[in-house]
Amino acid sequence: MRLTSDFAIGEKVAKVKAVHEALLEEYGPRRWRQRLDPLSELIYTILSQNTSDVNRDRAYERLKKRFPTWERVRDAQVEEIAEAIRPGGLAKVKAPRIKSILHTITERRGKLSLDFICQMEIEEAKEWLGSLTGVGPKTTACVLLFGCGRPAFPVDTHVYRISKRLGLISRKASTQEAHQTLEDLVSPRDYYAFHLNLIAHGREVCKARRPRCEICGLASYCDYRREVGDWHS
Repeated sequence: MRLTSDFAIGEKVAKVKAVHEALLEEYGPRRWRQRLDPLSELIYTILSQNTSDVNRDRAYERLKKRFPTWERVRDAQVEEIAEAIRPGGLAKVKAPRIKSILHTITERRGKLSLDFICQMEIEEAKEWLGSLTGVGPKTTACVLLFGCGRPAFPVDTHVYRISKRLGLISRKASTQEAHQTLEDLVSPRDYYAFHLNLIAHGREVCKARRPRCEICGLASYCDYRREVGDWHS
């Protein structure tokens, strides 16, 4: 796949390495740990769509408290699921999606578990997860990276914004294109730390509104800093 970029691929790879090192210096190394099992990670990530981390966590905790097992979520009424996840927003969309996914996994596998995903070839695993209704590249990558420790690079809103500002991806790149481009540019062994450190940087410094460019450790690599006023993320 041709990487859409103002820089040659080699120059971009070098830039990614420099940014990665700067982020490590600022936020430290990251040792992989499983956040949740793959199935729980899938539901957790669906609940994160179009909402804040705080609201996602509230929705997930309420869902698990109301339904202690995923089998009970699968067999519950959509309205009951929607009420449980209401704090996360878009409950009327997410509730039937979650129920449908749980039914699909049961029908295909005979039980509710995604542990087998961790043993699949990475492209096969992406295809399997992506075949589930409402599961896109970000959700797929989160399940594989956080649930399995597999080489996949999730592009959330912070990663997407910062990557555009740095010039790692095209200003017009879709999130789908961003996933492929960044997976090509970043070394697989760095996916976990690079992803988490970009998120930390997005929350603390490179904010969507009023980025704190004056204290940014990535300023020397940033297209946005040089061109501020000419375009916006």
